[in-house]
Amino acid sequence: MAHVEITDDGPVRTVALNRPEVRNAFDETTIRELTEAFGNVTARVVVLRGNGPVFCAGADIAWMQRMADSPNNLADARAFAGMLALVDACPVPLVGVAHRAAFGGAIGLLAACDSVIAAPDTVFRFSEGRLGLAPAVISPYVVPKIGAGAARHLFLSARPFDAAAARDLGLVHEVADDVDAALAALVEDILASGPEALRASKALVKAIAPPPTLDAAAILAAARASDEAREGFSAFREKRSPRWAA
Repeated sequence: MAHVEITDDGPVRTVALNRPEVRNAFDETTIRELTEAFGNVTARVVVLRGNGPVFCAGADIAWMQRMADSPNNLADARAFAGMLALVDACPVPLVGVAHRAAFGGAIGLLAACDSVIAAPDTVFRFSEGRLGLAPAVISPYVVPKIGAGAARHLFLSARPFDAAAARDLGLVHEVADDVDAALAALVEDILASGPEALRASKALVKAIAPPPTLDAAAILAAARASDEAREGFSAFREKRSPRWAA
């Protein structure tokens, strides 16, 4: 089964995370398929959402543990960073739709979207610290969206926050009981504008916004190979509290 499901319906392409059995947690296959999905966009609007009970629970812990001991650790982290950069560079309007949960890297995907609609029961959380990691690869997209002050608080506390708070932070633009109806209305509004004007508007914002300068992939690769991350992964899988070194 494909980890990413792509549906083209006229001018709209829907890209759906498709691992509902693991709450759409992403791994190297998901990253590769998302890279392919955003590699040649010809639709006028792209919708990014998740199949099943939640939008995305973040990174697959089994994948993170596997990469920690792999000689491909850095290359894999760069593939993750490259995928997010490609999503962010999508030349046409990109709408994210979140429901129930968006943790860790999932928030990076939403931060790379132009507009985000969330169901009221969606819970957001930068959970990386609880695993002995830092939100390195997603930070170039999250920090400009929510601001440095909010990022410091939420990265460091790892506290969950709801859809209303995400809207106040600018991460979410609309909270809707019926996300499908809200999505249809937004897509209709987007399609009412000229497609070249929309592409030019996105390119304008990208040209004005400063590009990130840090090597986020190297930070992620080093973090997940650390002793602290190994303890965090083990604790998560064993359903216990991590025993951090003093």
